[in-house]
Amino acid sequence: MDKLRIDKWLWAARFYKTRSLATEEVNKGRVQVGGQDVKPAREVKAGDHITLRSGPVVRTIVVVGISQARGPAPVAQTLYSETPESLQARTAAAEQRRLAPEPAHSLDHGRPTKRQRRAINEWDQAGQGWGDRWSASVDD
Repeated sequence: MDKLRIDKWLWAARFYKTRSLATEEVNKGRVQVGGQDVKPAREVKAGDHITLRSGPVVRTIVVVGISQARGPAPVAQTLYSETPESLQARTAAAEQRRLAPEPAHSLDHGRPTKRQRRAINEWDQAGQGWGDRWSASVDD
């Protein structure tokens, strides 16, 4: 066997948990072979360059072997080799994410609790609310 459908190969190489997930990702254009978008039935062979995009991570791999059966992870890792540029880009992206965390994670306060909401409503009803301070009406 020297050729295999790309969705089967991605599943056997353990990039995706199910073959249907692999098919979806190929259909969404997140998998490219030789720099071109492909369909799930596209056959891959040893030596093909595949680009996978999973969120912010982009991996470029070279097909080394073909296997129809999904085996253990150490065996699956022998089916491909990642390019040095891809490894370097992934480590740089991981370092960047570590140094510049998501801004939303720094928020101290989320939604108000029931007690806080009641306090806000009491404040509004006491005449100190937003509507009493600001008015869009023409009345003075």
